[in-house]
Amino acid sequence: MFLKTPWLVPLIILLLAGVVFFASSRPALLQNSPSDSNPSPPIINTKAKGFLAIKGAFVIIGKSPDGDSVRFKPDDQQLLFRLKNSGRIKVSKDGSVQLRFEGIDAPELHYGDLEQPLGAKSRDVLLDLIGFKNVQLDNRMVRGSNPPEIRGVILSQAAEGNGRPISYCIVGKFAEFFEDGSRVALTDEILRQTLNIAMLQNGMAYYTVYSSTPPEQRSYLREVSSSAKAKKLGVWAIDKTSNFTLKNQSDIDVDGQLILPKLFRRASSYLRQKDFKGNLKQWLVWTQTQKQPENDLVQIGATGQRLSDWLEVRGSSVMFKADVLDAVFVDK
Repeated sequence: MFLKTPWLVPLIILLLAGVVFFASSRPALLQNSPSDSNPSPPIINTKAKGFLAIKGAFVIIGKSPDGDSVRFKPDDQQLLFRLKNSGRIKVSKDGSVQLRFEGIDAPELHYGDLEQPLGAKSRDVLLDLIGFKNVQLDNRMVRGSNPPEIRGVILSQAAEGNGRPISYCIVGKFAEFFEDGSRVALTDEILRQTLNIAMLQNGMAYYTVYSSTPPEQRSYLREVSSSAKAKKLGVWAIDKTSNFTLKNQSDIDVDGQLILPKLFRRASSYLRQKDFKGNLKQWLVWTQTQKQPENDLVQIGATGQRLSDWLEVRGSSVMFKADVLDAVFVDK
């Protein structure tokens, strides 16, 4: 048969090659996802200036977690004080510390008494990704969950201004590969396993990075978030950052428009200033002369300007004039 139809041989070879190519070229973002039950051991390169691996447990009972911050109880508390700005870290009586997830900013759930659209949903998605089930809430406080705590590892270099370790967080079998107290060179392979990436993949948090975030990590985080934005997942289905109405707090509150959380915080602080007669842009400029300046320095491409410079205000309409995925906030 093959002699009578010699063209079948190269056709079969071509088909087999195609199958091999397809199997080996799965999108990188899908390989070794946090849900993999048997992940491959990572290639962990250690170097003096890498991220510090701190093992412990994520805890939520009696706490008020949100979509980008939970409490973590390290096995060895002393490791926290090897982080930059460790003097700001406050360990609670139960041995836990509040984390801030690197590279993401979820819709606000409790900015004082204020909440954004998708704030509660973002929290619920994160807790489910960590592995907490049957979470019982009393208002915003967790009263029970199954299990009560979950083992994991955080990878951190520093604490931010409020004393929260800025962390990449990993749970499951992949977390077991890290040695407590070791320094880790953070690769894309490791990033793929983080809860941070998972929250960007499903669009339940905004990509928000600072000048302290290494450029190679910014690039990978942005790539993941850009994909979610293109698919209009999560926050990207209802985001109004580029053009929103701002008359009252209700315009941007839980039943209002969803905007970048950092801009929500600034706008909410502005609205509380009842005696200020100008608009949001003018208020941001005014705060530069106050004890708590709110006019962040923002790098977009090669241009570094104040947050107010990236805003255009026309009556009650506020426009952010750049793609939020291009913004890098400069650390204070």
